[in-house]
Amino acid sequence: MNETPPLWSSDKLLNWLTENDINNSTITHTAMRTVDDSRAHRTSAEGAYTKNLFVRNKKGKMWLITLLENRQVNLKQLAKYFNAGNFSFASEQRLMENLGVIPGAVSPLALVNAPVNSVKFLMDSKILSFKNVHFHPLDNRMTTTLSREDFLKVLSLLNHEPTLFDPDVFSP
Repeated sequence: MNETPPLWSSDKLLNWLTENDINNSTITHTAMRTVDDSRAHRTSAEGAYTKNLFVRNKKGKMWLITLLENRQVNLKQLAKYFNAGNFSFASEQRLMENLGVIPGAVSPLALVNAPVNSVKFLMDSKILSFKNVHFHPLDNRMTTTLSREDFLKVLSLLNHEPTLFDPDVFSP
């Protein structure tokens, strides 16, 4: 019988980043669940700030969609483009089972908890135009800053290469 490996904590993730020579800076703050919360508590305007959507289709396949915080996407058009049927937001239970986080703590860093081949990662291509990116490290009371290069290294180490797309092509 296969047992599910234990979920990573933010401490384990931050230690793993350091062990893999991934430069990072993490700050703590009050819990942030929304983009508006993030904007209200932001200490730096530099870098990419994102919103993250965890969705599924009727067949139970999961996607993490990461966009710049000010961008919108038509999920129906996006799902059609990727031959996914229709997207709907995944339940809190599916979020915990697949990424090991609660709503408001979703970020690409949560892919450390994703079972192999269980979550497809779609990312706004404009995120890579920023020198730095900011994400919750499995806890929405913390924000970790990584360089673009180190972020891509993290994704490579996790075997979660992003599928890049332009949300403007799928705008509402």
